[in-house]
Amino acid sequence: MISSATPDVFTRAAPSPFHFNSSSHLLRIERERADSLGELLDALRSCPDESIFQHTFQTLQEHHYIREGFSNDFAHWAYTECNEAGLAERLAAIDVRTFTSLASLREQIIRIVEDYLKWNPLSRDRAALEPFYFCASESVVIPTPFKAQNLREFIEALKRVSIHSIHHHFIEARLRLKLASNDFSAWLEKELGLRQAAASLNRIDIYTLTLEDVRNQLIRMLSSARA
Repeated sequence: MISSATPDVFTRAAPSPFHFNSSSHLLRIERERADSLGELLDALRSCPDESIFQHTFQTLQEHHYIREGFSNDFAHWAYTECNEAGLAERLAAIDVRTFTSLASLREQIIRIVEDYLKWNPLSRDRAALEPFYFCASESVVIPTPFKAQNLREFIEALKRVSIHSIHHHFIEARLRLKLASNDFSAWLEKELGLRQAAASLNRIDIYTLTLEDVRNQLIRMLSSARA
C-alpha cells in the first residue's frame, strides 16, 4: 500500500508524462556461427554488440518464467550442446548488472572462454551436438494506452501493463541507454527528481526473478519511495 506520510511524492506532477510502450521483435540471424568452443571464441570477438545483448539480456523475455537454470544462451549452449558443465557454470555466473558497457561484457565472456580453453585444450575443437547461431533482434515499438503524470499513476500503470511492456522499458531499454540505466529509472530521476528510487530499481536482480517478480519488486519499492 502506498504510504500517506508523504503524499506529495506520489501526486507531484512530472513536467513530461511517462508513456508505456511494448515491443515486438524480429529475430535476425547474423553471419557468425560456431560448431565448437574454439569457433565460439572467434565469433565472440567479431559479432555485433546487438548479438551480445540478445544472448544475455534479450532472451530473458522468452525465458522469464524460468527461476532456475542457465542465465544466458552462451552458458546454455556450452552445457547442452558441448557438455562442458564447468564452462557453463562460469558463464552463468556473470552478473550483467555490474557492467556499464556491452564492450566490457563481451570482454568478460571472451576471458572466461579463453581461460577455460587454456586449461581444457581438448575442448577447443570438439564438435558441438548442434551449432550456435548468433542472432540479434530488431524491435517494433507498440504504444499502449497507459501513461503516468505522477508517481501514483506510474505505480497504478505498472500493475496493469503486460510483462512485455516491463521487458521493453526495464530490460530492452538498457541497450538503447548503453547499459547505464532503464527507462523507468531515467524518468523517475529526470522528471520527478527521485534519484534514490531510480538507483534502487537498477539493483533489481533481473536474472533470478521472473518478469512478474520484477513487476512486483518495482511496485513494492516505488510504493515506499521518498523524496
